Amino acid sequence: MATVDVIVDNLVSLWRIPPIRRYFPWTFIIISVVGSCLKELEVVPHTYFSSSRNVLNVYFVKVSWGWTLLLLTPFLLLSNSSFSRSVSFLGQRLLSLVVATAIWYICTETFFYIEDATGSCFQTNTMDVVKEFSSKASCRRAGFHWIGYDISGHSFILAYSALFIVEETAPMGSLKMASLSPLPRMVLNLLYVALNFIVILWVWMFACTSVYFHTLFDKLLGTLCGLLGWYLTYRVWYLKPLSPGLPPQRQPKEQK
Repeated sequence: MATVDVIVDNLVSLWRIPPIRRYFPWTFIIISVVGSCLKELEVVPHTYFSSSRNVLNVYFVKVSWGWTLLLLTPFLLLSNSSFSRSVSFLGQRLLSLVVATAIWYICTETFFYIEDATGSCFQTNTMDVVKEFSSKASCRRAGFHWIGYDISGHSFILAYSALFIVEETAPMGSLKMASLSPLPRMVLNLLYVALNFIVILWVWMFACTSVYFHTLFDKLLGTLCGLLGWYLTYRVWYLKPLSPGLPPQRQPKEQK
């Protein structure tokens, strides 16, 4: 497991670089704008990732929140337990998962509602309106085509998930002196590497969404919703006493 330890150390060092953490949220805005411009100019050739049926989209992006929770929940429990094993403390930290899931659910359901409220059902070939279907789900089940205002859910969830993971894995840099037994330490290291891989994957698929799908405004609105959800929690609410609080980190004196 020495190789994993080296990878973990390098990743921790990378995220400790202030400009990387400070400007990471802005990369999603930049990618969205630049990708949309490339899409409009039609300079990016069609590839395997220009199809919504590519493996990463079907088995990862479409269930991205499930992957995020699957890996982040045990990591959060293990990492936070090294600071305190208090049930109330761990329960408070687990609330961050509940809050994030609520943000994900509210935003995605709102996007679906807006698309239903602003859209109409059309015949695929003639594009004549089919008035008997009033929702995207029923329209598509009948084999027709629904056109409505489609805020990019992919831009939202990929940006929000990546920022959420980066925030909740921040304590890893403070755990090097923690007295963890070999097995929990190994599991924690593997989870940390997997979560960083997921962040890279989300950024890559976010870029693919930017250059192949949706309009600029649809993607920017979805991205801004993700950034707003992250900012209002980790930069505003979690600084207050009545909140799940920020992920704990030891101060340099404590680590010594």
